[in-house]
Amino acid sequence: MTVDRKRPGRRPGAADTRGEILAAARKVFAEKGFDKATVRGIAREAKVDPALVHHYFETKEGMFAAAMRLPFSPENIVLVLVNGPREEVGERLVRMLLQVTASPETREPMLALIRSAMTNEQAVTMVREFFTNALLFQVADRLEVPYLRVEAAFAQMFGMVMARYVIKLEPMASAGHDELVALLAPTVQRYFTG
Repeated sequence: MTVDRKRPGRRPGAADTRGEILAAARKVFAEKGFDKATVRGIAREAKVDPALVHHYFETKEGMFAAAMRLPFSPENIVLVLVNGPREEVGERLVRMLLQVTASPETREPMLALIRSAMTNEQAVTMVREFFTNALLFQVADRLEVPYLRVEAAFAQMFGMVMARYVIKLEPMASAGHDELVALLAPTVQRYFTG
């Protein structure tokens, strides 16, 4: 007599397990917010073993970025900002954001997330928790900069994205990258170095 034991992990068949995990992650992040969502809870929602979630996504932050279809991983952004000369952090931040938002394929998921956050209380909580914990506080801690200063730099960049791509203010909307870097980087740098 053989016993058919269910093994955790991948389910039989041709299921899109990664896609199902992302769908579950979107649901759990929306319901609980970034901070309270857990890999175990997402695995439970997707009906897979938590080890399988870790197989597809190294970190909760990476899973969030993939679930929200963000064009960047938080770990990469933190590394770009903290590696290199401290007196060039402002330029690196402005240049990186302009590159990420340059094409519609990478810009649209970010704008969709921003729009959702502006009209939905659950979305704003999720976005706030993600940006503060996965990005802003990570950069602040590594560069030993007060949180308020890093949030001020973020606000400056958030305003630029809104003016350029949502409101489409001219000449901001059509200004070249180098022109915007020259204009914004010194102000952003001041937040990091005082």
